[in-house]
Amino acid sequence: MGKSNDSSIFSKLKFYGPIIILLIANLNEFDLNYLKLDYFSFNFSFILIFYWSLKSPQQIPTLMIFLCGLFNDVVTSLPIGLSSFNYLLICGVTAYLRNITLRPNFINDWMFFLITILILNSINYLILQIFFDMEISQINYVINLGFTVIFFPLFFYIFKNLQKILI
Repeated sequence: MGKSNDSSIFSKLKFYGPIIILLIANLNEFDLNYLKLDYFSFNFSFILIFYWSLKSPQQIPTLMIFLCGLFNDVVTSLPIGLSSFNYLLICGVTAYLRNITLRPNFINDWMFFLITILILNSINYLILQIFFDMEISQINYVINLGFTVIFFPLFFYIFKNLQKILI
């Protein structure tokens, strides 16, 4: 009797694994600043949301993505709703990509991811610069974009193997 309850908890934990990782990453502001390396950051949340929204959207509910964006805004001191808007835009783009793709291809996904985060970073920069009059370093955006695109294949492979374990 206790065993079935334990397996039920374990199966729910496995099912919600990606959202738990996203919550931890957002609350921790995961960008490897602990290494004290100048000009090294990447947006792990964008990669995670893009992958799981594209490959297994039922495991990462949209409402939780929205709430994670709000948590990220609080942790990073951004205007409330900006990260949620970015995350939901990623979900919309991946839904579109899922519907137009006949045969999934890693290279196409990677290029679509690059275009998506280029648009997201541009919108993000414009909103922060125009509406909130925040001084934003363009070089930091470019470096973050570059490392995010470079690390996409690594995390794609990791998430693909994790997806096999979780399902």
